[in-house]
Amino acid sequence: MLKPMAWLGGVLLMGTVVSAALAHDVQTDAMRIAHPFATPTPPGATNGAAYVDITAFSAPVTLVSASSPVSSNVELHDMQMDGDMMQMRHADEIHIEAENTYTMRPGGGFHLMLIGLTEPLTEGDRFPMTLTFADHGDVEIEVWVQSAQEGSEAADGHHHH
Repeated sequence: MLKPMAWLGGVLLMGTVVSAALAHDVQTDAMRIAHPFATPTPPGATNGAAYVDITAFSAPVTLVSASSPVSSNVELHDMQMDGDMMQMRHADEIHIEAENTYTMRPGGGFHLMLIGLTEPLTEGDRFPMTLTFADHGDVEIEVWVQSAQEGSEAADGHHHH
């Protein structure tokens, strides 16, 4: 009886280690930033995009800027359909109400536009990014480069803890 229980304990422990390895959230007193990811770019691409989920706790939070050493500039952008055409617009800020989560995903809505990439974003890479919030200062995160599907699915999994 001891052997099966030891085996089961090992399997459960491995599952915990794997889950922890897949999670890369950052939490402050004011917010939680879940699974930051960017999508790979083709060789020669000068721009890329990154996505984060931001949960405001008891008070609203406002993302006002971002920066990263992988690009010369990071802009807050919003993509919306205008008739049958996708329009991308610069946004001055992204406001998240208290006790709400804003989910960024490829294909529409807000994202972090990486302008002037220093090199292509390659699947499996990781890079630092600084998010700057009004009233809450800078938050350092690590962005993982993943396919749109893999990154979206992993980020969605963070909301089911």
